[in-house]
Amino acid sequence: MARNTLSRSLHDVGLAAWFGGTLANAVALNPASGEAGSARATGAVANAGWNRWTPVNAAAIGAHLIGSVGQLQANKQRVAEQQGVKVMSTVKTALTAAALGVTAYSRLLGKVVDQGGATPSKRATRPSKRARGEVAAAQLRLDQLQWVVPAITGALVVVSSYAGEQQRPSEVLRGVTVKPATV
Repeated sequence: MARNTLSRSLHDVGLAAWFGGTLANAVALNPASGEAGSARATGAVANAGWNRWTPVNAAAIGAHLIGSVGQLQANKQRVAEQQGVKVMSTVKTALTAAALGVTAYSRLLGKVVDQGGATPSKRATRPSKRARGEVAAAQLRLDQLQWVVPAITGALVVVSSYAGEQQRPSEVLRGVTVKPATV
């Protein structure tokens, strides 16, 4: 069996950055922006932080996707033959698609907020009463979504750990030799 260090590393490091960065922004950047000194500075700080994170996040997601394709390619025989691997791969694919969708939607909302300039805010995802309607609505949606990407990518970390357990020799042997009962 060939080693897949590069694709596994891209998969894992990309996912770790995607999960960790979005969690850090929800836990730290968004609330901390409210301490910027004024409502207008809060908006400016939040926009600057998210704009700096976006290219890193895009690179992390790209690395994860490249690594995922590499892992799928390297394990295509196991996916076809080992019991439970196809289901796990399907779950990972669905979670990845969901995380991509929520990330993309959040970025679109973030662009609305960013284009509003230094919009007055209580914190990054909590508009002040002076925030414009479209920007305030985007901030409120972002407030709801800021925990969704870390939750989904965190679930991907768990499923990836499970996938690693499925690669133990004893699991491979059992999964290939034990066939599901037919009715």
